[in-house]
Amino acid sequence: MTLAAPPADTRSAALAALRELVGRDDAEFHDGQFEAIEALVEGRRRALVVQRTGWGKSAVYFVATLLLRRQGAGPTVLVSPLLALMRDQIAAAERAGVRAVAINSTNAHEWSDVLAQLDRDEVDVLLVSPERLNNPAFREEQLPALVRRIGMLVVDEAHCISDWGHDFRPDYRRLRDLISQMPAEVPVLATTATANSRVVADVAEQLGTGAADDEAAAPEVLTIRGPLARASLRLGVLRLPDSPSRLAWLLSHLDDLPGSGIIYTLTVAAANDTARLLRERGHEVRAYTGQTDTDERTESEGMLKRNEVKALVATSALGMGFDKPDLGFVLHLGAPSSPVAYYQQVGRAGRASESADVLLLPGTEDAAIWHYFATASMPDQERAERVIGALSDVPVSTPALEAMVDIRRTPLELLLKVLDVDGAVRRVQGGWVATGMPWVYDAERYERIAAERLAEQQHMIEYEQTDGCRMEFLQRSLDDDTAAPCGRCDNCAGVWFPREIAASATATAAESLDRVGVPIEPRRAWPTGADRLGVPVKGRIAPAEQASEGRALARLTDLGWGGTLRELFAAGAPDAAVSPQVLAACVRVLADWGWAERPVAVVAMPSRSRPLLVDSLARGLAGVGRLPYLGALEFRGGGPTGQPGGNSAFRLAGLWDRFSADNLDVPAGGVLLVDDQADSRWTLTIAARELRQAGATEVLPFVLALRG
Repeated sequence: MTLAAPPADTRSAALAALRELVGRDDAEFHDGQFEAIEALVEGRRRALVVQRTGWGKSAVYFVATLLLRRQGAGPTVLVSPLLALMRDQIAAAERAGVRAVAINSTNAHEWSDVLAQLDRDEVDVLLVSPERLNNPAFREEQLPALVRRIGMLVVDEAHCISDWGHDFRPDYRRLRDLISQMPAEVPVLATTATANSRVVADVAEQLGTGAADDEAAAPEVLTIRGPLARASLRLGVLRLPDSPSRLAWLLSHLDDLPGSGIIYTLTVAAANDTARLLRERGHEVRAYTGQTDTDERTESEGMLKRNEVKALVATSALGMGFDKPDLGFVLHLGAPSSPVAYYQQVGRAGRASESADVLLLPGTEDAAIWHYFATASMPDQERAERVIGALSDVPVSTPALEAMVDIRRTPLELLLKVLDVDGAVRRVQGGWVATGMPWVYDAERYERIAAERLAEQQHMIEYEQTDGCRMEFLQRSLDDDTAAPCGRCDNCAGVWFPREIAASATATAAESLDRVGVPIEPRRAWPTGADRLGVPVKGRIAPAEQASEGRALARLTDLGWGGTLRELFAAGAPDAAVSPQVLAACVRVLADWGWAERPVAVVAMPSRSRPLLVDSLARGLAGVGRLPYLGALEFRGGGPTGQPGGNSAFRLAGLWDRFSADNLDVPAGGVLLVDDQADSRWTLTIAARELRQAGATEVLPFVLALRG
């Protein structure tokens, strides 16, 4: 739409604030920046800004905040998805004289001070995580007062609102309810760098939600969308045959990459393995994943910004909003599941430099990993109905609910968020309740989402294989009609990266990936709620009935032996005797175990799915170790019920009193207990208890594969 000429005083004030923010007296607005600011400040509009990373979206909401506050408006509420993003946003705000504070999961000790500052009107911007919107105390005690005083709402990384966005988060859906509660004159800004036309339309529809005093009102949403080309990025794809080759290339050429950067992996195990290998070869790198301690994450971010490390080896936990303008490179060991997600991650590089290198090293295992994450995040009708049926108007805590519905904590929490957004359940003080509202599983919607994700995966494969311009391909994936050849990528200008791999690097990578042995932590306590399921235990597991620390050959997600194990346990793979190569690797694990006392016998778990594999492994280990093989435990009462995995209490109930050692002559000494896989570890725990009660003084579990 065409905007009227802005008042001179607004433009002058906005330009002065921008120059203070960026610290440059000659700074000027980028195309679209002032138009967005004017729409918010003068028009009190709702606006969606879709602009490339580095364009200056944060400048829009900080400058608009300053101008609105000068007009007497209340504080801006900025919904921000990541802690790293919050830290950067607060630092940027301070440079412009904007008083910004945050409420998130890491600073609960500061919340009372923050609320006091809000009461004294000493806060210009309050940053909150989307999860706060579902916190009962925040939603019921602080949010109503904030809504009455709010000067502007900003939704950063707004593609998270949409089912179609590559990083959909259920908590973001609550923003629609928040917007509907706000007075119509309060401006709303949503920003993102990664949205195609479908996502833009979805987000705009939600921003246009009617105000609280007029349900029928649907304010027009101003969409400001710019070209997404990144002239500083030099894109390339290098296809190598396997993980050892990719790691060997990295060992050979990491120092050749410009400056410092990010090496992305698809799994936590891959990030940790890669970082360990690089450190051992003298490279200054750190792992950064969703499992990394918060303080360590903060420290690592600072080290990368100060160029004290060559790279952070990261999962997508280091994604949206991380701000290092001079990031020299982004390299992927394995491809994200869509060009949109890939564009978002590579956008971290080259924001304030003339050139940055972006290289993708796709893996043969990528498609399997994409499938796992895509299916793990989709609601399941039977599970959803089970959760709704277990709830009433009496609050039930998440741990208690977990023991009622046989769903593990992480997927249960995700499902509850989805059901909360759908209105079927509600989080209150003390836990969760059913709302009583009718709920229907939207199968058509989820089928469409699943189909779209499959299409995006295919588009990513096409990006890898295209002989056209790679930047143009990414722009078209984001429905950017200004897409044109970049002239810089490997297809436009020729291969810019080396292909050769040093022989020494190949040997080092192969040696690193050939490492074996992962500890299996023993269970020390019975799960909450087991006694309600007819299992007569609670509290700590008696020391005389516990297993000792065990070992697995490798995790299924490991870069090295994980590939072999994934093939071994793939759906439809036949049961077969353990191969000499796998047996030899297992013997290496036992040789490096370092147990206090050597076991005196070997026992196998009974197996329904792979009896030949487990029996041959146990016999093979017994033979190499010259230990007596006592045979396998017997099933009692038909054996375990239920399925592997699941909630701990239900899994334990399905295993309780289902194994017997009565058929074995168990010696007084340590017993090596052999199985194929470990997931929840309750099978090993129950079997160890049985063996301990039969006379074993120690049980040492050993499995081929550790899940997770």
